[in-house]
Amino acid sequence: MEKETKKNIRDLTAAELAEFFTTIGEKPFRAKQVEEWLWQKGVRTFDEMTNLSESLRSKLKENFTIHAVQVAEKQISSDRTIKNAFELYDKNITEGVLIPSTTRMTACISSQVGCSLSCKFCATGRLKRLRNIDADEIFDQVVHIKQQAEEHYKTPLTNIVYMGMGEPLLNYKNVLASIDRITSPKGLGMSPRRITVSTAGIAKAIMRLGDDEVKFNLALSLHAANDEKRNQIMPINEQNNLEVLAEALKYFYEKTGTRVTYEYIIFKDFNDELEDARELAAFCKHIPCKVNIIEYNPIDDGELQQADSGKVDAFAALLESKNIVVNIRRSRGKDIDAACGQLANKNEAAVHKELK
Repeated sequence: MEKETKKNIRDLTAAELAEFFTTIGEKPFRAKQVEEWLWQKGVRTFDEMTNLSESLRSKLKENFTIHAVQVAEKQISSDRTIKNAFELYDKNITEGVLIPSTTRMTACISSQVGCSLSCKFCATGRLKRLRNIDADEIFDQVVHIKQQAEEHYKTPLTNIVYMGMGEPLLNYKNVLASIDRITSPKGLGMSPRRITVSTAGIAKAIMRLGDDEVKFNLALSLHAANDEKRNQIMPINEQNNLEVLAEALKYFYEKTGTRVTYEYIIFKDFNDELEDARELAAFCKHIPCKVNIIEYNPIDDGELQQADSGKVDAFAALLESKNIVVNIRRSRGKDIDAACGQLANKNEAAVHKELK
């Protein structure tokens, strides 16, 4: 790829954009117009900025570029889930999913191209981490999925989960910058309470979220409340064990007052016994929390299997008997590999072939 000489306009602050217009002899209010096009209306070309003169649009094109995200491929599941292969400006591919339900429209978006954590149950974890996704590219994923919710289902987007490809807290700055844009009245104006960031458990970054007093929700991919078992399926646990995570979560809760969600994928003959449920219940005592028990979606050549439904129900019942709020999450979009843990750019080769 040739070295890019033009600056990505969405990297500029409002002050920098205003300064650019001043230097070319234009009024600073032009910056506000451009920002509205970029962040409120979500345009992806300068030609769409119709309240600017043609000569001014040409000046913008001469000096800047927009790193617009394109939908390279879209698949619709029998359960109405929509999976997108998003092509980034440098031809990398990442994925994002629209998950419709009776009460909400949720965008599941990615924060990295690939992932470096190698969790045993996750298809994305088998990919190399190629790069972090920039804040404006994360924003674009949301805009595309928001438009799909409105076009396909005549329903506005209600929720966003950072649960796609990658570990959001290893792309801390861009993830928080994207949330600022999504929640800003000068952006999409969504409530931070409708946004959830999911982490495999980076203790230092969880504490940093507390220091930053974030307003969005935090979910921890737990999957075992026992270090020996968690080490087997999540190598990250060796540096961020349950004791260290518990301290970080307490700190986060003290700083934000936000109840944390524990995600627990339940695997057959691995973490589905009542003893596992008791260990989870004990971990839940650290801070106010709720538990999402997630149905496992087996991946190609995966060693782990889906737990029996009877065991899942017994597991949930034990947690409920300890006054823990529990939701059992059934899989969506399995037929198009869009379900939890299945995002692996299976269609990447086909997409690149199509784009050539």
